[in-house]
Amino acid sequence: MNSKIFREYDIRGNYPTDINEDVAYKIGKSFGSYIKKMNKNKALIGYDNRLSSPSLASNLINGILDTGVDVVNLGLVTTPMYYYGRVLLDIWSGIMITASHNPATDNGFKMSFTNIGNAVGSEIYDFRDFTFKGEFIDGKGTLSTYDIKDDYVNLVKNSLKFDKKVKVVVDLGNGTGSIIIKDVLNKLPLEYELLFEESDGTFPHHHPDPAVASNLVDLQKKVVELNYDLGFAIDADGDRVRVVDNKGNIIDTDIYMAIMYRYLYPNLKTKAALYDVKCSKSLIDEVERLGLKQIMNRTGNSYQYRKVAETNVDFGGEYSGHLFFNDRYPGIDDGIYAGLRMCEVVSNQDKTMYELTKGFNTYYKTDELKIQVTDENKFQIIEELKKYLDLKQYKYNALDGVRVTFDDGWGLIRCSNTGPNLTLRFEANKESRLEEIKNELMEEVNRIIGMF
Repeated sequence: MNSKIFREYDIRGNYPTDINEDVAYKIGKSFGSYIKKMNKNKALIGYDNRLSSPSLASNLINGILDTGVDVVNLGLVTTPMYYYGRVLLDIWSGIMITASHNPATDNGFKMSFTNIGNAVGSEIYDFRDFTFKGEFIDGKGTLSTYDIKDDYVNLVKNSLKFDKKVKVVVDLGNGTGSIIIKDVLNKLPLEYELLFEESDGTFPHHHPDPAVASNLVDLQKKVVELNYDLGFAIDADGDRVRVVDNKGNIIDTDIYMAIMYRYLYPNLKTKAALYDVKCSKSLIDEVERLGLKQIMNRTGNSYQYRKVAETNVDFGGEYSGHLFFNDRYPGIDDGIYAGLRMCEVVSNQDKTMYELTKGFNTYYKTDELKIQVTDENKFQIIEELKKYLDLKQYKYNALDGVRVTFDDGWGLIRCSNTGPNLTLRFEANKESRLEEIKNELMEEVNRIIGMF
């Protein structure tokens, strides 16, 4: 087993080179033994629509059963359906088999041990060390199944409030959301059009990652062609979303969040806003205008989930498209629900989706940029960059990589936790200043990379 499959947020790698049926069985055997030592005797399992997922699930389940832990198998589900299963069935130890938005040839395991949510960081690395020790427990657990579809559909339906019918286009990207989308939409006052609704784990039409603008071209065209109110796209396992307005413009997730905080403000139970280090000053300005407490968090949906629970915010999210509703919804990141929650906003406002994106401070900014490095060097590169920033006496937040703040802009350089990359984003009041900030910081990053 390749130790590099154990990453910051999950276990993930290429199928069948790194992730295969033998690995799945061993992960299952280790997982069952690990939670047994925590006095837990039941595990919840779900899997996405990747071609390798059913056989990986079968072997994973057998490994868990062979430790004496009972398994409840949800079968083919989106990640949010699996998350809701944890809440509904009160089974907090479990594994969702998915590689999220990674290529079709990848797969992986999202684990949780307790009710604080998915394992991250040191928790995963402790499990890795336990796995390689191989001190597993033997036993014979029992297997049962649970069909959560109706429960999930009712949850979504009962957590939305529409004043009038909305016209929406939804791009499933041939991902797992295709198994449930019609059941959900048919319960709501919607006129809808679906793109790439066939469940196909090869993802033949476009990569199911809505964070990449090129994957949204078909959605943009269809919304304009039909003259619909808005559109949204979800990723392969259904936990992330991206929205386009009625003119086909892509709405950045931090602007989605600014719109949502403005809409939710009168009914917020907790006067606070949660967002990650990648988010724009446009959002921060709106949060300040509303008088909400600012909670900037490190990137990673597992970290946002925990911070939602810790702070009891009504809503929070991160730039990648993980959005957490905790007012009428159980604090989980659900792309379908987040897309529909924006449909609710349109339904209850006398403005178009395009008009709702206006009225916020605007800045010149880059998309999220990536520089390929090695997993071995990426953290050391950040440490070297801090030395440069200290020498220049620049202000920076080291919560997650470095977010360097200037009077007229900012730049972020952080380590990706899903691949051998640095991720960067820049923003400034003026286009010329944006280029200056980006060029200075990228030049220093490239100089440091050359040292390794």
